[in-house]
Amino acid sequence: MQDEIIRELLAFIDLSDADEAAFEALALKIFAYQFRLNEPYRKFAVRRGRTPLTVRRWRDIPAVPINAFKELTLSCCPAEAAERVFMTSGTTQGVSGRSYHPTLAVYDASMLVHFRQRFMRGRERIRMGILFPDETAIPNSSLAHYLALALRECGTQDSAIYIGADGLDTDRLFAALERAQAQGEPYALLGASYAFVPLLDALAAQGRRFSLPEGSRILDTGGYKGQSRALALDDFYDGLSAAFGVPRSACINMYGMTELSSQLYDDGNAVCPSVKSGPHWMRTRVVDPLSGEDVPEGEIGVIVHHDLAHFNAVAALLTEDAGRIVPGGFHLLGRVDEAAAHGCSVAVAEFIAAAKGQGA
Repeated sequence: MQDEIIRELLAFIDLSDADEAAFEALALKIFAYQFRLNEPYRKFAVRRGRTPLTVRRWRDIPAVPINAFKELTLSCCPAEAAERVFMTSGTTQGVSGRSYHPTLAVYDASMLVHFRQRFMRGRERIRMGILFPDETAIPNSSLAHYLALALRECGTQDSAIYIGADGLDTDRLFAALERAQAQGEPYALLGASYAFVPLLDALAAQGRRFSLPEGSRILDTGGYKGQSRALALDDFYDGLSAAFGVPRSACINMYGMTELSSQLYDDGNAVCPSVKSGPHWMRTRVVDPLSGEDVPEGEIGVIVHHDLAHFNAVAALLTEDAGRIVPGGFHLLGRVDEAAAHGCSVAVAEFIAAAKGQGA
């Protein structure tokens, strides 16, 4: 059954697009697969009265609260059989969330197909500078793997990583940016959002800036997570644009997480908040965290992602991010407020109680 799901997913990802009916058919099949093999999820779904016999729409597939990944093993395959385990960088009481992948084939296909569409924008390869440690340094990081794929499959031979054991190598990076500027070749900077802040500070301290060639672009992801001082979005993207000569429309934010196998992007940050959206094998809802029901378009609620590529754990994920549905996608509005956070905590408690057999 696992091999069949993987084959169908790879074929689905490879489509140029897919309508709602095709998405729903595969979503229901994956729900049945996860219901059968993921015991904690099955108990939770049964407690909610949601089974493969009663669920007829993908929207009715129960979403698992994100913090449940820190409490339980959510996997259809035995944990020890996973080819790779990605772990969250943030911890609750010293416990990281874990995401188990029996194969990286689906994750890699999902990442590359959508990355080429949304970031590469028709280019086969581009010279890249990566502002994040490599997989050798942090082998359980999904972002390290994501950037390694980007570098290997979409970067030129003179692309490089500019963070190591001693931190950000600004001298080597600035030399690479000077070469790109002199040669007139587009350049791409990719990394964690927090890594760009000390980079901007180093440029300001030296009183320098770059004017990278047309077609250059920047990708940031992950926010600041206490790693650097936080900047307001407009200040952040104004700073990037001024420092590197890249228009804000080419400053792209990737929104992803360890508990998913796909990423979401905006089409630049000329205006903040930007409109983000996912690929055709993913859907995003905004809900009331207690009822799980969609809030009206334009109203603020908690974001739920339904990612078919995350086939081995749970496809439907209740995040702790606030957002609102808008034409073309959704606005990401930061972490949820106190009331919504309470609702998310109640959802986690309900999931844990169900998974431990109470009411199952």
